[in-house]
Amino acid sequence: MTLRFGYGTNGFADHRLDDALAVIAGLGYDGVALTLDVRHLDPFAADLPKAVEQVAARLGALDLSVVVETGARYLLDPWHKHQPTLVSEVAEPRVDLLIRAVRIAADLGAQAVSFWSGTASDHAPDGVLWDRLVRGTAEVVREADRRGVILAFEPEPGMFIDTIDRFERLAGLLGDPDHFGIMLDIGHCRCLEPWPVEDCVRRAGPRLAGVQIDDMRRGVHEHLEFGTGEIDFPPVLDALVEVDYGGLVAVELPRHSHAAPAIAQRSIEFLKAAEGNAEENAEGRQGRPPPRRRDDT
Repeated sequence: MTLRFGYGTNGFADHRLDDALAVIAGLGYDGVALTLDVRHLDPFAADLPKAVEQVAARLGALDLSVVVETGARYLLDPWHKHQPTLVSEVAEPRVDLLIRAVRIAADLGAQAVSFWSGTASDHAPDGVLWDRLVRGTAEVVREADRRGVILAFEPEPGMFIDTIDRFERLAGLLGDPDHFGIMLDIGHCRCLEPWPVEDCVRRAGPRLAGVQIDDMRRGVHEHLEFGTGEIDFPPVLDALVEVDYGGLVAVELPRHSHAAPAIAQRSIEFLKAAEGNAEENAEGRQGRPPPRRRDDT
């Protein structure tokens, strides 16, 4: 099985979207993680239907698959990053954005819509925050069900839902909807989760709806270029193959737009080399004889 790599447009913030897509395709990526933002397919634009149609045509012409991302920093509030959220006292603007994203994803034929819980803007107790999150997410799930769109919920360090455990609790509170899966950021696993990164992949496997990939260090939520953090990538890619994940594995470097083409090129070269090492390791394991029992002769 060959993995399918993508690159996030939030790492091409200084490019026009058409140009970013052309560079990403030209470097050999299979798809793109498209962040809806004022510069790249504004979900509140007056001419949104026409814009979506144009983006769909461009993706088709470049043979790029797409995941719709909803992590634009100041799309809803020009003063406060990522606010309001699904755990805010007034969460309706976030719910509205996510419903718009679902409809855009349906029109683009996207693999999934990625989103997260966010952080609270008040000091409400956990029980209230869970109620807000479940209520808002349930609205988005209903729209996704109507449109046949997969939702990929991302645990994010520092947010209300920050781990795979808490994602699984949320899924249970929602009744384990068919169209509700997890967006697993490989770097976040190294940053925060208690297990080895490849075991996080196996843990998430049954509900894996999307993958973001980047390097990271333990305890530090900073998206790093490959090879500058602490992750050993061949076992991680091997685990993705093991769980039969066939969606995009999208590079997530949102603070690297200053050198986007060069970094995207280095990233695809690194990932292809790591994939080759993972395949060699797998072949070596298959060709290795089973360990001898003590009574073998």
